[in-house]
Amino acid sequence: MTYARNQAIGAYGERIAADHLRSLGMVILARNWTCQHGELDIVARDGDTLVVCEVKTRTSTTHGTALESVTGRKLTQLRRSLSKWLEAFDVHPDGIRIDVVTVWVPTSGGPRVDRIAGVA
Repeated sequence: MTYARNQAIGAYGERIAADHLRSLGMVILARNWTCQHGELDIVARDGDTLVVCEVKTRTSTTHGTALESVTGRKLTQLRRSLSKWLEAFDVHPDGIRIDVVTVWVPTSGGPRVDRIAGVA
């Protein structure tokens, strides 16, 4: 798969994930926010809880499942990026959660979205 195609599939998955989160009543605060530690795909508010959502989009399981790609190293990077986001926007939420949103894009039919809340 080419880099451009991977980017397009990833962007599509992030749009699907954001729509899904909105349908659950979450408010999207930021998308694709970057700092020296990496990128936060989606920052949202779920009631009084700030939620960082790592979005993983897959068209096959050739390289493992979407959830398998969220390693301990990735969670550390997310926590560091989240710390910078909180500092940059001077936000002090009552609670913080990291979720993983997986988007499966089959060769035919619509995408399937799953959310794993509170992975870290």
